[in-house]
Amino acid sequence: MSPPSRRVALAFMAHPDDAEFLCAGTLIRLSESGWEVHIATCAPGDCGTATENRWDISSIRTKEAAKAAALIGAKYHCLDERDGFVVYDKTALRKTYDLFRRVAPTLVFAHAPRDYMMDHEQASLLARAASFLYAGPNVSDLPVIEGSCVPYLYYCDPVEAIDPQGRQVEPTTWIDISAQLEKKRQMLACHASQRDWLLAHHGVDEYLESMQRHAALRGQQAGVAAAEAFVQHRGHAYPKDDLLQALFGK
Repeated sequence: MSPPSRRVALAFMAHPDDAEFLCAGTLIRLSESGWEVHIATCAPGDCGTATENRWDISSIRTKEAAKAAALIGAKYHCLDERDGFVVYDKTALRKTYDLFRRVAPTLVFAHAPRDYMMDHEQASLLARAASFLYAGPNVSDLPVIEGSCVPYLYYCDPVEAIDPQGRQVEPTTWIDISAQLEKKRQMLACHASQRDWLLAHHGVDEYLESMQRHAALRGQQAGVAAAEAFVQHRGHAYPKDDLLQALFGK
């Protein structure tokens, strides 16, 4: 297939910093290639703290997300759902359809359908639903932007590249982000509030280093210094050719 006429990418994630961990290197490459880039989260990160109240941490984290997006000229959006309560329901679907209608993405990144936490899985379902139907005239009261269509849809790696049963995820696509790794690190570093939270709740330190180790793991598989990996959704009505590979593959 020929590349889409609209070059608009949307990373639709559950929480602030998810995109920076999972697909920021590829978003950087897209931005560098002239694509319009958007990063959206279902929730503002209101449970991502061991010390702040939900309102203060939401303000902190959404500002961090907007700052990270601005580093690559991207725009940040938040549906204002709640951490731990992201669900595939009518309210969240309406918000998601409206967001997709405003952005009209031709390339979408979502969480893996099977992941370590349910917010991620529910966000993945919302992204899949909206990607399929957002261009349908009656699904939203917002106008249909010319060029709206069923977009290319890619699922990002789950954390540690394993599903909830501990099985390794086999990607369809690896993208070399060796030259973008430092900018990806800068984007992730914008989420300064999360280092202390992850240390307190998960026992995880080395916030930035853990991201780099994962990039090195996928890079080794691809024969490069650092990579991000994806599984392309190729179900009925979705594009079957690998757009990312065509854009950035060897």
